[in-house]
Amino acid sequence: TLCHRPCDGGMAPPAFFRSDQSGHGVSAIASLVRRSGFTLVEVLVALAILAVALAAGFRSVAQSADSATALKARTLALWVAQNRLAAAQLERPAPAVGERSGTDAQAGTVFSWRESVSGTPNPAFRKIEINVADPSTPDYVLAHLVGYVGQSAQR
Repeated sequence: TLCHRPCDGGMAPPAFFRSDQSGHGVSAIASLVRRSGFTLVEVLVALAILAVALAAGFRSVAQSADSATALKARTLALWVAQNRLAAAQLERPAPAVGERSGTDAQAGTVFSWRESVSGTPNPAFRKIEINVADPSTPDYVLAHLVGYVGQSAQR
């Protein structure tokens, strides 16, 4: 039983059983014992913060993967354009003025290319513009390369 004054033996009960001035000693202790965990609202707020942080992390990883894929496609398309320019430089006679198009594969990926050959103020040179795109989206140019080819002297 709870005592407000010393019980038998003259000893006071332990401090956590003693009532404070308001008379709420035991109920105050009981409320402290119940308060040792987290409330449902606190847990839900923590889960919401964790969900937002994880969503941002996953989005960052996804964007990084998309960027890597796009960079690979642009690099391969540039290699296709450089190969086309090298082929034009080796072509004898020099490529005729006009437009050509076709497809080429690089690292197992197929690309479509368009070449536009035009004259320059110096008749010994021709300007070649090469656009490379994914065949499924030909209007979205992945690589654009401009080069000049010298014509061999005619004998």
